This record gives sequence, C-alpha cells and structure tokens, in this order.
Amino acid sequence: MKHLPKHLRPRRRYLAVEIETWPDADLGRGPFQRELWYAAQNLYGDAGSADADLTVLGFDYADGIAETIVRARRGHVEDARAALACIDAVGGDPVGVRVRGVSGTVRACSERYLHGRAGISEERTVVFENESRTAVVRDSLLDVGGPDGFTGATQLDFE
Repeated sequence: MKHLPKHLRPRRRYLAVEIETWPDADLGRGPFQRELWYAAQNLYGDAGSADADLTVLGFDYADGIAETIVRARRGHVEDARAALACIDAVGGDPVGVRVRGVSGTVRACSERYLHGRAGISEERTVVFENESRTAVVRDSLLDVGGPDGFTGATQLDFE
C-alpha cells in the first residue's frame, strides 16, 4: 500500500507535556492515555474527542516528573490543552499537568521542550515538624515524606 502524498496527509500538532506527582507514585503511558481519553470524552463527547484524536507518544517518568508528547489534530490544540487541564489524578495518584509548548513535528517538540527536568533530583534528610525525615529535592522544591504520605515544601520553609 502506498503512502498518501504530503498534501493529503492529516496535519498534526504535538504538545510537550510535563506531569508532576509525588515521588512514590507509579505513572505509566497507558493509565495517562486512558485519563486523557476520559477527560476529552467528558468535555467534548464521543464525536468531539474523536475529532481531536489525542494520542500519547512515548512516556518518560523518573522521581515524580514525567515528560511526554501528546499528538492532536491541527485546529484542536486548544481542545487538547483543555482536556489536559482536566486531568487531576492518574491511577489514583494526584498529578499536576503542564503544557511546555506546541510544535509541528515530534522532533522539534522533543528538542525544544523536553528533557529539561527529568533526572535532576536527590534525596536529603531534613528536619520537618521537629522530626528527621527524608525529602526528595527537585530544583527548589522538596517533597518531605511522612507517615501520611508526602508534603510539598520549598527552601523558604526550612530557613
């Protein structure tokens, strides 16, 4: 079967997406894709979500930060952004979703917007609420472990 000529192929846009969660969360491409489809379906219905054709391409997750590329049809970038904004949990773990940028090709999207924060984290022992606890440090943000899960903090909380 022959490929379609370039002028007949569907036009796509690629959104670079950052997903932030607690360090002990277990995220994957499949559960995130499912949440994205549900969010788009709840916002736009079956026909609208099928028109947007949102697909997750690849998924890189480490230490509470995930990076991925979401493919959408041209003209549906705002629909994709709205659907992404509706995602507040993946697999029962709370998440924060940010769109870093939009591009016309996967290569340009990856080179411009991805691989910025993944892998830049360390574990440190801190004193929090008069107890010694383990914290995961990313940039100036600290996720302090406790008996009920993690607590978000900044460097200003420890000065």
